[in-house]
Amino acid sequence: MDKVIVTGGAGFIGSTLVKKLVERGYYVVILDDLFTGKVENLAGLLSTKRAQFVQGSVTDLALLQRLCCDTKYIFHHAAIPSVPRSVKNPLASHETNVTGTLNVLIAARDNSVKKMVYASSSSVYGNTLTLPKREGMIPEPKSPYAVSKLAGEYYCRVFDEVYGLHSICLRYFNVYGPQQDPNSQYAAVIPRFIKITSEGEPPVIFGDGEQTRDFTFIADVVEASLLLAEGDATGTFNVARGENTTINELARLVIGIMSGSLEPVHQEPRPGDIRHSLADISKAKAFGYEPRYSLKKGLKETIAWFLQQRTGRS
Repeated sequence: MDKVIVTGGAGFIGSTLVKKLVERGYYVVILDDLFTGKVENLAGLLSTKRAQFVQGSVTDLALLQRLCCDTKYIFHHAAIPSVPRSVKNPLASHETNVTGTLNVLIAARDNSVKKMVYASSSSVYGNTLTLPKREGMIPEPKSPYAVSKLAGEYYCRVFDEVYGLHSICLRYFNVYGPQQDPNSQYAAVIPRFIKITSEGEPPVIFGDGEQTRDFTFIADVVEASLLLAEGDATGTFNVARGENTTINELARLVIGIMSGSLEPVHQEPRPGDIRHSLADISKAKAFGYEPRYSLKKGLKETIAWFLQQRTGRS
């Protein structure tokens, strides 16, 4: 079995990726400090003898050097997520997201890893007026989180050019799906809407709700990650659905699927949030990527999972 490492592998995207990697026959080492990740996201995986969990941080270079021995791919998802969290504590975001990424790249270089797959973010585009957003556009990050993700991309590019460490940087657009945590104060909009609506309360929208997002279902994200990792692709790629939706429309969809009749409540916009987001995914499509989940289909699966989890806990 080829060995791969998933940093942040107990998180929402990371743990879903780990499951798919195990299904593909890889041996997966999962590194996570459990700051936002949860061991329960790995339920059933650690007993397969195809996955190993290591509690630790990407800020620990010595640990990374030990783990990266004989590794084929590294999927680097470890980060302190969330724009609001980075606005509140930019130093912590920098330490994990930038210094941590540099540590992973150094360990990958020193251990002759074949390819680094870096989880970047659509937030690097900022409030550029041009839509859709294309990989060749000049980034305009508007938050410490976005800056940290862009810095990671630049480090990946430099390590490819200077040291020959191949990498792909995946700019994820508003990923959602089962296992996404709705309870954090920094929770993404979809799990937050589902949770509050299931409790009979109206969803809260920051701003007028006419801001748009390109929501991407987790299964499509994982497929894109594996497709681009295992092929010859290098460089930066948008990973998205390729369609945008207003937050007002999203709220109506969630309420409708849950058979509710609530009206959203509007509050002041949050600092660092961008206005509009829509991805051009033609570059990833050229390598075979094809998103399979419409927003409605993905929401139905996500809501069904959430309600099943809530019923199981009650």
